[in-house]
Amino acid sequence: MIEINEHIKQLLRQIPEEPGVYQYFDKEGTVIYVGKAKNLHRRVSSYFQKEHEWLKTRQLVRHIADIRYVVVPSEQDAFLLENNLIKQYQPHYNILLKDGKSYPSICITKEAYPRIFKTRKIEKKTGEYFGPYSYGNTVDLVLELIHKLCPIRTCQMPITQNGIDNGKYKVCLKYHLHNCCGICEQKITEAQYDEYIEMAKKIIRGDARLLTRQLQERMNALSEKMQYEDAGIVKSQLELLEKFCSKTVITNSINGDLDVFGYTEEGENIYVAILHVHNGSIVQGQTVAFHRQLQETKEELLAIAMHQLREQLGSNTNEVIVPFIPDLIDENLHVNIAISGDRKRLLDLAMKNVMQYREDCLRQADKLNPDQRSMRILSKLQDLLGLKNIPVFIDSFDNSHIQGSDAVAGCVVFRKGRPSKSDYKRFKIQSVVGPDDYADMREIVKRRYTDLLGENKPLPDLIIADGGEGQMNAIKEVLKRQLHLDIPVAGLKKDDKHRTNVLLYGTPTQEFGMKVTDELFRLLVQIQDEVHRFAISYHKQKRSKSQTHSELNDIQGVGEVSKQKLLRHFHSVSRAKTADLTELRQVLGNSLGTKVYEHFRKDLSL
Repeated sequence: MIEINEHIKQLLRQIPEEPGVYQYFDKEGTVIYVGKAKNLHRRVSSYFQKEHEWLKTRQLVRHIADIRYVVVPSEQDAFLLENNLIKQYQPHYNILLKDGKSYPSICITKEAYPRIFKTRKIEKKTGEYFGPYSYGNTVDLVLELIHKLCPIRTCQMPITQNGIDNGKYKVCLKYHLHNCCGICEQKITEAQYDEYIEMAKKIIRGDARLLTRQLQERMNALSEKMQYEDAGIVKSQLELLEKFCSKTVITNSINGDLDVFGYTEEGENIYVAILHVHNGSIVQGQTVAFHRQLQETKEELLAIAMHQLREQLGSNTNEVIVPFIPDLIDENLHVNIAISGDRKRLLDLAMKNVMQYREDCLRQADKLNPDQRSMRILSKLQDLLGLKNIPVFIDSFDNSHIQGSDAVAGCVVFRKGRPSKSDYKRFKIQSVVGPDDYADMREIVKRRYTDLLGENKPLPDLIIADGGEGQMNAIKEVLKRQLHLDIPVAGLKKDDKHRTNVLLYGTPTQEFGMKVTDELFRLLVQIQDEVHRFAISYHKQKRSKSQTHSELNDIQGVGEVSKQKLLRHFHSVSRAKTADLTELRQVLGNSLGTKVYEHFRKDLSL
C-alpha cells in the first residue's frame, strides 16, 4: 500500500465529486502534474489507493506534497482548463501535452484574402485565432458550416490584388462545385469577400442571430418552391449553427478577457475566488481566505481581495463580474453584476468554487478543533432563532408511557453541542393519573428547574421539546406562570411520515424549515433521537421491573438471586408453585426451599 501523509489524507476527504481540473505540487510548491476528471474525488483518490505498475506514476505519487483543484461544469470545460494550465506551468509529468500536442483552434489568416482553417500551431503574427476546442470534431463541423455558408478560398496560393488584375490565377474545381467564390478571378468583389469573413467570425464567436434568421428565411423559401432536398440541407446547417451558438458556461461568445469573482463568509472568515476568462475559456483560477480584522464591510473586503488576486494572476482586464458592487479604487474598471446569460453562468461557477473552498476549510478546521465546529453550529441556531446568547447549554425533554401506565420522562443535556450524560435526569411521573402528555411535561419541567434553582445551578440557554406546539406551550406555561423564568423554548415538528423537518419557535409560533443535509439539522435530530432513546429506555426498564415483580418478592428471604434461580429452573412462577419440596430444596437449599414450599402451600390452601 502507498504511504500517505496526514495532509494528503485530509485533502482527499475534502475533494468533491464534481468535474474539474486538479494540480499536484511538490514540496517546493512547483506544479508537477495537471489532470482533468469527470469526478475529481474518485480520480484523485485513485492515485493513492494502490501501487501503480507504471514507474512514472509511482514517481509522481511519491513527489506529491499538495493538491489543488478547480471545479468546472463539465468534462469538456475541464479539457480546456487543463490545456491552458499545462501551457502555463509546463508540469514535469505532463509529457504528452508538453511536447507539442495541443487542442485545435480556428485560424483566420492575416493576408489580402484570408483563409480559415484548423490548426494546433499558434502564430499570432500570421493570423487571428479562436479556441482552443476540446474536441476536434467540433472544429470540423464549424469549418464545414463556414465553408458552406461563406464560400471563401481554401487554397494556399498567395493571392494578391496585382496578380488578380494581371490574370495570373485561374479558378479551380471547387469554384465549379460552388464551394469557392472564385476570388482569384475576381468573381466577387473584395468587399463581398470581407463580408464573408465577418460572417465567419460571427459564427465562430456565437453571435449569429442574423445568420440564423437568414438561414430560416432561405429554408422557408426552398420549401415553398418544393425544393425539399435543398431545404433539408439548409435545415441541417441551421441546426448545426443553433447547436454551436447555444449558450454554455465556457463559451466562445465571450470575446476578450474578464475576471469573475465569487464571495462568501463564515463568521469572521472571508473567502474570495477568481476565475480569469480569456476568449470564453477559463485559463486561471485561485481562491484566498482571510479574517475580518475590524468591522470592514463585505464591499471593502471584496475590493481588497480583488486587488490582491488580480495582482497575483497578473490580470489587467477592464471587465470584472462580481456578486455585488465592491468599494473600488480603479474608476476605469467596468464592474458588472451578471443576472443572465454566459456571464451569470460564470458567476455561478465562481460562487460554486468559493463555497466548496469554504467547506474544505471548515472541515479541516473542525477536525483540528471540534469545539470550534460545535460553537459555529450553535451560532447558526442563535442567529436563526434570534437568541440573546449562544445556546451552549441545552435541555431537551420527552415522556413515555403505555396508556398512562408506568409513565416516565427523561431530560437530556447537551453542552457545546455534545451530550453531557452525567447531567441526564430521569423522572417517574407522580402527580398525573392516566395518559396526559401535557400534564406529564408540566410536572417534570417544574421539578427539573425547581431542583436547579434550589441547588443554585445555572439554567439552560435553550429548551427543546421533542414534540410540537402543544409540548412547547406546556413548558412555557410552567416557566412563566409558576417559576417566573425566561428561558427560550423550541420544538421539533414531524411531517406526515413521522420525519422531523421543521423547527418551531417564538410567540406566535414560527416554523423554520431545514435541509436534511444541514449540520444544524443533524444536531437537532441528534438531540431529539437522544432524548427519545433515554425516555424509552427508562420506560422499558421500569415496565420490565413491573412485569417481573411477582409474589416471589413477597417471600421473606427471597432476593433477586434466588428469584432468578427459580425462574431459570421453572421458567414461571406458576410452575414453581406446584413443585414438590425436594425439587425446591435442590434449587434453593434446604432452609429457603422449605420456606418457599410452605409459602406456596399456604396460598394453595386458601
